[in-house]
Amino acid sequence: MLQTSALLTFWGSLILIVFTYVGYPLWVLAWARLFSSPVRKRPHFPRVTVLLSVHNAAASVVPKIENLLSLDYPQENLDILVACDGCTDDTAEVLRRIPSRRLRAVEFPQRRGKAACLAELVDMASGEILLMVDVRQRLEQDALARLAANFADPDVGAVSGELCFVDEVGGFAANVGAYWRYEKMIRNAEARSGSVVGVTGALYAIRRDLYVPLPPGTVLDDVLTPMNVVRDGYRVVFEAGAVAWDTPSTTSKQERVRKVRTLAGNYQAVALAPWLAVPFQNPLWFRFVSHKLLRLMVPWLLCLLAVSSAYLAFSHPFYLACLLAGTGGIALLMAATWLPALSAWAPVRLMSTFVHMNLYAGQALLAYVRNPRLHLW
Repeated sequence: MLQTSALLTFWGSLILIVFTYVGYPLWVLAWARLFSSPVRKRPHFPRVTVLLSVHNAAASVVPKIENLLSLDYPQENLDILVACDGCTDDTAEVLRRIPSRRLRAVEFPQRRGKAACLAELVDMASGEILLMVDVRQRLEQDALARLAANFADPDVGAVSGELCFVDEVGGFAANVGAYWRYEKMIRNAEARSGSVVGVTGALYAIRRDLYVPLPPGTVLDDVLTPMNVVRDGYRVVFEAGAVAWDTPSTTSKQERVRKVRTLAGNYQAVALAPWLAVPFQNPLWFRFVSHKLLRLMVPWLLCLLAVSSAYLAFSHPFYLACLLAGTGGIALLMAATWLPALSAWAPVRLMSTFVHMNLYAGQALLAYVRNPRLHLW
């Protein structure tokens, strides 16, 4: 009985892990090739309101506003709303000194969180398209025009931009960059064959009449918002040419803070919108489960795989080889921390990225259980 349970556990865990990181990407790539659904893009310049929510951003908000005001887009069709969310520095004063009639700063004395601020800004927006951005990233001059061209297709309800990294050379930054290129490949294939299940939080646009206010404290507006759009019968697509530039994490500690919060946000998203996990209520149920939820399960599946392979190790050479391969991989990663030349080897970098991402996914569940509201930012 134990032998049968161990075999089922081993093979079930292995199949799900392989499907998550290899099977689903191959499936969606094949689906995009066989059932491509091109967006009917053309030059299109609807009125756009940029929404930006900041907290104590006096040092970084001016370059961001200058970047937005300089976008290659008709000036008369672009305005900017900035929420100063409980700022205790001079962010609001800095914004008021920017000489532009297209800019309006809205002060909220008490800190409310991004989701609550965005809901307030949407009511003040004049544009038929809302452009959601974060303060840190710099947009390419043509980013908004490229996003807007997709809205010439009436079936498109939201468009994600592309996040790219500067200084993505060597060390942990190279691992982060490699993982993000893998993620963008999947998103691009999802968009070409229908809709993506998430957008780039630093740069995405949505039709104003499709925006649904999110519960206060929502962490992943870049997941819940596009899924609401899809639920309303519209497409959410990915525009690879609309680029926002960011700096990647250079250490695992920096990436852990960001990634744990993001992954924990997926648990919160399902708690806030249970229909996401229901097959006949979520139009993208298979994609959502495969792309988002299974990745949260992989750390625990790896644990089950390790335990079951250890139990089966002396019943067949194959399971012993699997156990040795796993322990050997961990030993290799530990050695790489002491030998920088070894960590530059591509297979080691790939293994390191896989292990780190799953460590973060495991920690995300603990973070969410400790604090389901997570934090405001």
